[in-house]
Amino acid sequence: MRGVLASTRGETLAALDIGSNKICCLIARPDPDTQRPYVVGVGQQASKGVKSGAVIDMEAAEMAVRSAVDAAEKMAGETISRVVVNLAGGSPLSAALGIDVAIAGHAVNDGDLRKAMDPGRISEAMNGSAAGGREIVHSIATGYAIDGNSGIRDPRGMYGERLSVNVHVVSAASGPVRNLTHCIERCHLDVAGLVISPYAAGLAALVEDEMDLGATVIDMGAGTTDIAVFAEGEVVFTDVLPVGGQHVTNDIARGLSTSRANAERMKTLYGHAMAAAADQRETIEVPQVGEEDEGATRQIPRSLLTGIIQPRLEETFELVRSRLEASGADRMAGRRVVLTGGASQLPGMRDLASQVLDKQVRPGRAAHTAGLGEATSGPAYATGAGLLAYAAEAQTATPADAESPSEPPRGVLGRIGHWLRENF
Repeated sequence: MRGVLASTRGETLAALDIGSNKICCLIARPDPDTQRPYVVGVGQQASKGVKSGAVIDMEAAEMAVRSAVDAAEKMAGETISRVVVNLAGGSPLSAALGIDVAIAGHAVNDGDLRKAMDPGRISEAMNGSAAGGREIVHSIATGYAIDGNSGIRDPRGMYGERLSVNVHVVSAASGPVRNLTHCIERCHLDVAGLVISPYAAGLAALVEDEMDLGATVIDMGAGTTDIAVFAEGEVVFTDVLPVGGQHVTNDIARGLSTSRANAERMKTLYGHAMAAAADQRETIEVPQVGEEDEGATRQIPRSLLTGIIQPRLEETFELVRSRLEASGADRMAGRRVVLTGGASQLPGMRDLASQVLDKQVRPGRAAHTAGLGEATSGPAYATGAGLLAYAAEAQTATPADAESPSEPPRGVLGRIGHWLRENF
């Protein structure tokens, strides 16, 4: 069972994907029959004030967010007040914890699960890392055991003496997290939840069998490349690499002595992740930076462009492979890789990833969100669609009769009874 944010069943859902290249706002309403999000508003703005997933210019980022939200609100015909936001900055770290709770022979209930997943208990198990300059972003139960009997998906209603919970905790540096939330709040929006970018992308792009059997999501953005490993229906590992599509663009600009705008254009029109035989015969005109004649260009073989792009991408996938192997998550990930993010759309990316990672690779799309047009359902929009999926699941997964942990029972007798239930 995933951690969920508080929400009202049937309300409008809003997601804000803040990247280094674009900021995208999606507004959706749950489908009455399936409860899946149906997108009714889309707003997009070129990203400003954001680098490698972190806010570096508060005013510029605020204006870009306002523009994206305003466009989505106009298209949807309504105003939003709460958004679910992605997080790629702050150097997110994954940790696997084991939490034990005494249940003294009674049936496991929601209170026992809340007790096991209490933020204070988790922070203590992490040796107080949440208080040491980091904040817990996700606490996700990935498996349960009762009296040593593991493999339990949902322990509620089962009897035993001790409940053990395997928890995947994702934490991030407090400064970037607070800067991001403050930027959203300056736009007069409440942050309903923060979701690590590759986790959101996986919720949008993976099918159920991939989540269960094991798969790796590689979300290739402009400023970062994010990794998430799913197994047994849950995300079990996440990581963020500070390298992305903009680094490829910068390599082209330096290598060919052209502007970043021209480098991005050439990458988009002529770029390829792997060399082909025809590249040597085909030529490209490269505008030169700093020339007095604005129309000054030089011709280069396309193979030279590919020779700049391919080494950077190979390095990126090698970094992904080393992170997976070092964490041990590669054993759970199986042989399936799903590529998402705008930078993953370069031709030949699938073949290169398969060659370096030695896995089966496919492109990922927003498969579980209706209402998206052809232009907004591709890999570049998987994170935004996943944020909507996360918010929709929050509405349906919250037990209707679960007692909120932030609202203790009223009255002396109620508090005494609650304390007895929690401790005996």
